[in-house]
Amino acid sequence: MEELFVIQEFFLNNLSNKKRYLLKHIDWKDRLIGIKGARGSGKTTLMFQYMKFELPESAEYLYASLDELYFLENTLVAFTKEFVLRGGTHLFLDEVHKYPNWSRELKLIYDQFPNLKIVFTSSSILEIYKGESDLSRRAVIYDLKELSFREYILFEKGHDLPKIELKDLLINHKKIAIDLKPYLEKPIRYFEDYLKQGAYPYYLENPKSYINKLNQTINLILEVDLNAVENIPYAESLKIKKLLIAIAQVVPFTPNITKLSERLGMSRNFLINAIKLLNRAELVIELYKPNTGIGAFTKPEKLYLNNPNLVYALGKENAKTGTLRETFFANQMKHLHEIHLAEKGDFIIDKTYTFEIGGKGKTSKQIQNIKNSFVVRDDMEVGSLNVIPLYLFGFLY
Repeated sequence: MEELFVIQEFFLNNLSNKKRYLLKHIDWKDRLIGIKGARGSGKTTLMFQYMKFELPESAEYLYASLDELYFLENTLVAFTKEFVLRGGTHLFLDEVHKYPNWSRELKLIYDQFPNLKIVFTSSSILEIYKGESDLSRRAVIYDLKELSFREYILFEKGHDLPKIELKDLLINHKKIAIDLKPYLEKPIRYFEDYLKQGAYPYYLENPKSYINKLNQTINLILEVDLNAVENIPYAESLKIKKLLIAIAQVVPFTPNITKLSERLGMSRNFLINAIKLLNRAELVIELYKPNTGIGAFTKPEKLYLNNPNLVYALGKENAKTGTLRETFFANQMKHLHEIHLAEKGDFIIDKTYTFEIGGKGKTSKQIQNIKNSFVVRDDMEVGSLNVIPLYLFGFLY
């Protein structure tokens, strides 16, 4: 156990003080908290920021990644018992999906140590409610999204600007844009940089090698995380990688399941399940129309890569302006609002607000006479009436 304290101190001493948005939104009083998110989204850093900046001085805490060699010879339950006997009060567990029987042992720990608070992280692929034991009545689960444009500005310029609620943005977008201008100077320039390399915090390590590292991250998700969570063998993960590349080449992608299954050598059921796995892994976004019934074997009506950085990494020559606009908008809404494909326009949010996404020449023609409809454009700093600058939707979290 002593080596784990050494690892913990190393992380704490090298921790960024630029705090992720979710730090303020988690109710840390709960006894069992789960944080899901894409690989590389900053789940580990978030836990350490809570330890360093938010925990009371009296807390006795310990971080452990469950893929450490330590857990090849020690069970999680025995490890926790020793920690509690030493006076431990807060336990932070990383990468729980790498540990066999994780849900069963977490349940035992929760029931046996009522004074211990536990925070754990997992791959976004993990479904808590499919665990061997039912944690749904015990664990409170949060999704950590990639960096928003607002957070990117914090990382780049040091401005901790307030997040904006969607309703307020729709009503007051002109005033909001004017108020932001002194801090952003050239918002379009920063926004274009963000679309290329601003989704994952590790871009700060070396922007020049960021796309290469992002491709490595994608490979780890497909070759390691899928196997750890779904027991998918390497050969099958290669098929899923081919599917992801096929999607990337033509996003936004309207899947023809019959043709795609023939081309990739997959059964229909495997193909649809693979798409859903990619969605759970935060690599793609599945979208449906509002009245579509979504079952286990229902194909999505349209697919996007999960964020614009993935378009640059996987799509390469397909990193077209229109694709980037729509991908960004869908990504910012995911997990925060209910998002569907619109009958007229591009997206409908919370089954109330219709959005048409475009550039300089985009007008309201396609959505005229639709209540609560808006044009979102990427070539403007300040909007007017129902025309809103695209970058402002990067301030929702």
